Amino acid sequence: MADISKKKATIYDLSILSGASASTVSAVLNGSWRKRRIKEATAQLIQNLANEHGYTANLQARGLRSSRSGLVGLLLPVHDNRYFSSMAQSFEAQVRSRGQCPLVVSACRDPDEECQVVETLISYSIDELFIAGATDPDGVHKVCEKAGLKHVNIDLPGTLAPSIISDNYEGARMLTQAIIQRAQEDGPLSPDDLYLFGGRNDHASHERIRGFRDVKRALLGADPDVCIQPTGYSPAMTARAFEAFYEGHGKLPRTFFVNSSINLEGLMRFLALHPHETFADIIVGCYDYDPFGSFLPFPVFMIRQDSEAMITQGFAILDADRGPPITHLVRPTLVPPRTALTGPLDALKDIE
Repeated sequence: MADISKKKATIYDLSILSGASASTVSAVLNGSWRKRRIKEATAQLIQNLANEHGYTANLQARGLRSSRSGLVGLLLPVHDNRYFSSMAQSFEAQVRSRGQCPLVVSACRDPDEECQVVETLISYSIDELFIAGATDPDGVHKVCEKAGLKHVNIDLPGTLAPSIISDNYEGARMLTQAIIQRAQEDGPLSPDDLYLFGGRNDHASHERIRGFRDVKRALLGADPDVCIQPTGYSPAMTARAFEAFYEGHGKLPRTFFVNSSINLEGLMRFLALHPHETFADIIVGCYDYDPFGSFLPFPVFMIRQDSEAMITQGFAILDADRGPPITHLVRPTLVPPRTALTGPLDALKDIE
């Protein structure tokens, strides 16, 4: 037998070491062994040997043989956001569990950049693409459709391809109701005491505002238009909006709903410039989840979107025959104040 201690093992080397056929080794390494009813013990042996002897798949050669590269792409709007970084973590874990290689890129909410980035990914022969939070998902769809690339929208819907998104309306209803009920424990709440900061002209923002206003009308009897303060997804613009409100009113609203963790960051920038005692009695709702927000000196209710379920459902759609371009809703979770949840990072190995 050839000495494989000084070179990376091949499938045929692993076949000799394990006593299994080359086709069995290949099935284990590409993740299809369960479909072939290969014993789990055999799969574990081969995987251990592959790790021990430094086996790495030649994706380029695999692509030439099967017309598939093994690469799966995720297009994000931004990286610097806990929600999208958590989504990327879940995506990478699920892609690797399928024996494929993840590629995660950002287009910075620029519709032209979105199409250019996707064209670049296509040049690398990716097999599938998840389009998350795209500014122009239908424009990206046309690029994918022309190349025959299987794709699905995540987080924001399109009209030309299947979409899996958070149920933003229901999440906003849960969040608004929780804010109001907590505030009413300290006394009556008027419609002018509850504002919404953040959001832009996109589907998620529209649905969140709709849920916010419906609950506010139902529980408080009115919803003045001035109580909606759109700032886009910008910490700086959100901070300026809070500063302008404070200068005009001499205080912040008693309660308010911020549209994302990006807008929550804007609130933190504003608060950092003022004595915290001034705002000790505010109640905040954030349509995003960040464990650090749970331990601010005032109550913060949050909505945790189930990005892991969205990715799972996205793969189910891509694995099936292409369906109609309908939107699938995934229910989010209301997180009460002083609550830190586990997440994708908990699955990482603790390496000392």
